[in-house]
Amino acid sequence: MSDQLLDPRAIRLAETAAGRDDAIRRCGEVLVEIGAAEPGYIDTMLARERSISTYVGEGVAIPHGTLAGKDLVKRDALAVLRFPETVDWDGEPVTLCVAIAAQGDGHVELLAALAEILLDEDQARELREATEPETVTRLLGSIQEEAKP
Repeated sequence: MSDQLLDPRAIRLAETAAGRDDAIRRCGEVLVEIGAAEPGYIDTMLARERSISTYVGEGVAIPHGTLAGKDLVKRDALAVLRFPETVDWDGEPVTLCVAIAAQGDGHVELLAALAEILLDEDQARELREATEPETVTRLLGSIQEEAKP
């Protein structure tokens, strides 16, 4: 069992989804598969999206659960899913989802570190166009360091 924030098994770069909710469900399933969250966490991710969009611009969304979902998180983790065909996210084309499972306030630091990368156009583009897990690990590696207590 890996306790890395970004488990290599959680990097999926050739995903397809019928739409926003399907993409969020896939993200949640990956977090469950790697042992970071209980299956019920997926519902809290969908609930979060219905109350406020997690689309952050540049073709990227950061789906995560509601506060109530924190009890369903076993450990802090990220899942990176790339949808080469793009997903319609309330009218915005999304290529990349960086899903977050976090206990406590862990997601706040994660979101801040992620935002820093995504605000850098070159890094954001490299992440969106990544076809190798190593690229994702390299780009998001700084988050792993910053998020450590």
